[in-house]
Amino acid sequence: MTAVTKPAHTGSLRTRRLVGDALAHIFLAVMAIIWLVPIIWVFAESFNKNTAQNPPTFFPTEYTFNNYIRLFTDTSVLDFTSMFIRTLIIAIFVCALNVFFVLSVAYCMSRLRFRMRKPYMNFALVLGMFPGIMSVVAIYFILNALGLTGGGAQTMIALVIVYAAGSGASFYVMKGFMDTIPMSLDEAATLDGCTKWETFTKIIIPVTKPMIVYQAITGFLIPWLDFVLASVICRTQENYTVAVGMYQMLQKEYIADWYAAFAAAAVCVSIPIAVLFIFMQRFYQASMTGSVKG
Repeated sequence: MTAVTKPAHTGSLRTRRLVGDALAHIFLAVMAIIWLVPIIWVFAESFNKNTAQNPPTFFPTEYTFNNYIRLFTDTSVLDFTSMFIRTLIIAIFVCALNVFFVLSVAYCMSRLRFRMRKPYMNFALVLGMFPGIMSVVAIYFILNALGLTGGGAQTMIALVIVYAAGSGASFYVMKGFMDTIPMSLDEAATLDGCTKWETFTKIIIPVTKPMIVYQAITGFLIPWLDFVLASVICRTQENYTVAVGMYQMLQKEYIADWYAAFAAAAVCVSIPIAVLFIFMQRFYQASMTGSVKG
């Protein structure tokens, strides 16, 4: 019997595949290092004993917890604790309102049919093409006319209104997901005697859990990280959000003493985001298995 020999090109294809896989892994490893180094540096810098903005070495050589202690105890320049709590409250309210508005509008646009539906979607699409910075001045004068720029709780209410009011127009991603849900679910719910509200709350919302996670994280990040609108509305130090307050740490009169504390603040700001993502990631596994009635 004669031995079966493999074609020569088979070996060359395998070699090229191995080389391609090796190059892809090397590229991904390099990109991972580039992505991780700034995060590691900020975390290490938050413990740097040298508070100057131009340390002699890339990574600190002496470490201390004083930056975190000073961040939460020294109120001579900024009250970071108050800023953190204030921004957290605003972000929680905006997150809840954002999810509710987007879900409601997306459900109406995806599952219902009514007059002016398509014109509204086209109008929202065109309106979303304009940058939000264009409306900052108008927003400030409207809030000032309503008496919501006086500070304290008024400023918090103003920020919640500004961040949540226009969230319903950002329904396209959620609507696209709802469009993939079979209409047979709605029909089965109607046959069982469900109203539109019951169909929305008991059928559609459980199915859209992965997108609700995305929308909740997005809605939380908008007020948590925004600087432009917050800097316009928060005119005094007593009303600063964390983004505006951290920017003040980098001003020339404070940066020499607060540079390492700024890194500590950056680490603290990332904690609620990480906690929110870890808490909600379980819903990414939601599926529609067994939802359609036979």
